[in-house]
Amino acid sequence: MSDTASDNLSDRLVATHFPRTKDAIQVGGLALSDLAEAHGTPFFVYDADLLRRSYRDLAQAVSGFAVVDYSVKANPAPAVIRVFRDEGAGAEIASGAEFAAAWAAGIDPRNILFAGPGKSDLDIEATVAGGIGEIHLENIEEMRRVAEAAGRHGVVQRVAIRINPGPDAQGGAMRMGGKPSPFGFDEEELDAIVDAVEAEPRLHLAGIHLFAGTQGLVAATLLSQWAYGLSLAARVADRIARALETIDLGGGLGIPYFSSDTALDLAAIRDGIPALIARVASDPRLSGARIVLEPGRYLAGPSGLYVARVRAVKLSRGSRFVITDGGMHHHLAASGNLGQVVRRDYPVTAVVDRGGPRSPCAVVGPLCTPLDMLARATPLPDLAAGDLVAVLQSGAYGLTASPTGFLSHPRPAEILVDGGSARAIGPAGRVDI
Repeated sequence: MSDTASDNLSDRLVATHFPRTKDAIQVGGLALSDLAEAHGTPFFVYDADLLRRSYRDLAQAVSGFAVVDYSVKANPAPAVIRVFRDEGAGAEIASGAEFAAAWAAGIDPRNILFAGPGKSDLDIEATVAGGIGEIHLENIEEMRRVAEAAGRHGVVQRVAIRINPGPDAQGGAMRMGGKPSPFGFDEEELDAIVDAVEAEPRLHLAGIHLFAGTQGLVAATLLSQWAYGLSLAARVADRIARALETIDLGGGLGIPYFSSDTALDLAAIRDGIPALIARVASDPRLSGARIVLEPGRYLAGPSGLYVARVRAVKLSRGSRFVITDGGMHHHLAASGNLGQVVRRDYPVTAVVDRGGPRSPCAVVGPLCTPLDMLARATPLPDLAAGDLVAVLQSGAYGLTASPTGFLSHPRPAEILVDGGSARAIGPAGRVDI
């Protein structure tokens, strides 16, 4: 947005994650301007140290209660997945291609969970054949197809029931349950679904999956959802007369994008964990279960920047337009076209800040559509052709959540910075600096 708070969010994020040297932003000790020269623009860059920090901070906050896996949909680059694997994470996937990416990154298939409302026959076949740890069932037809695939491969497939919870479990900026939904089974029909899965000899009901919302920034809401998930798990355990093996409480942890957002308070999460630990320890229906959180955005988002080069600056009827070589075809979420009802500006900054006053401007891309707008009224200093701008919080739901084929512009590079060096990790190949 055009107010000072949005500007401060950009400044805070830069100061916290990407220090400036001689006013130029650094990523992992490397200047963004040098990366631009080596790899061309536009590009995405991810800081491996920030990926690790996000994972470790969350894992420590929930230690003793839950383990942390990585939701691959947020950023499926195998090099990114590998960073989390090395930290001990398993993976939650939503397609056969994501299964292949997680496997390529070195994650043991037994530590991979498969969710998604419309799994194809090929995806089910590939994951069952590949020894996936758990498939999360979302409808009756899917249950039958998983059982048939397990029969063809001579295995008993571990499954979980994804539950579309009632309104008591809701929260977050995007609510996933408590209303008619393609995701999971409605809580009201849970007993009948449990009985149906139990009746399939080729399926082993190992657990449940609860996912009530995403982009959650309020610790109390998340803690309440997790407690609700434990109640549902106990209910299922009673129904099947045995303890559950896994309780997947979903992801949904958010990061600040806009001036009105407040960062999730991990200290508050940490303070609420002992009560959950005590509850699990006191209930034999729960105490042996592997409790899982599988965030994506929270782990990957802060590590990433989308960097574009200014091609022109123009004034039109009193408004300043900064025209760049990047746009919505690479970063649909930043343009406000990825399901946002109210379009607000992501934090955007000049890569080199020469000082001087900042004034609102629109940052637009090269596409022939008025939708191609990375920011509408974001405060930036004077810019000229050749300068660089960066969209922060871009490590999740960036390139692979965007219409990269639209108007046939080139695909941007993706770069991972780790240990003082950078390498391209996308299809364009590898360049080291």
